[in-house]
Amino acid sequence: MTPEERAELEAILGHHFQRPEELDRALTHRSHRQTSKGTDNERLEFLGDRVLGLIASEHLCRSFPDWDSGQLSKGLARVVSATSLHAAAKKLRLGHYLRLGPGEEKTGGRDKKRLLADAYEAVLAAIYLDAGLAAASSFLRRTVLDPVLSGHGEGLERADHKSALQEWLQQRARSPVEYRIRSESGPEHQKVFEVEVWHGGERLSVSTGRSKKEAEQQAASAALEILESRDANV
Repeated sequence: MTPEERAELEAILGHHFQRPEELDRALTHRSHRQTSKGTDNERLEFLGDRVLGLIASEHLCRSFPDWDSGQLSKGLARVVSATSLHAAAKKLRLGHYLRLGPGEEKTGGRDKKRLLADAYEAVLAAIYLDAGLAAASSFLRRTVLDPVLSGHGEGLERADHKSALQEWLQQRARSPVEYRIRSESGPEHQKVFEVEVWHGGERLSVSTGRSKKEAEQQAASAALEILESRDANV
């Protein structure tokens, strides 16, 4: 990374590095590694994941004092999901600054969801090592927590099974599922929806709910359990 590119990225991140080598390492994917062990961003990603969990957990506890541990766990999972981190990484244009090997470059590594989410965690760790927990916390709040919680956390404490199922399939390069309404019954003010989840020409699950959204969430949860069980037995 040239000095000009580093200055440009630091302005985007809102943090000036006293040790710029930490930023360089955070943006070096293992496919680019050509020298000794430890020069890519995998160790920083490991650390960043822990820093992320600590800061986000504290923030949720302070923001939602009435939530129990189950709600906090579900909220945390949504906040630190690959979807949230990927969105933040895209806004920060981290893909533009990544150092990739030829193979990843050819296969669109700069736009890969998991790769960008990992890079975000590595950058968070780099800021933590460079300036401490307060700086890392400020960066995380500005880039992930505030955007995610802008709706005052509405629905955040409820598990998003549809997103979890979608992420599971994307990580394995599998096609998305299709949700089909099998039936609607009951009076208008007390309708019951029955929804099926189909994948690859197979019906994976069927569930009911007081709304189409609720039925889809339940069906997605059941479908994910089936797919995970099948993978574990392969």
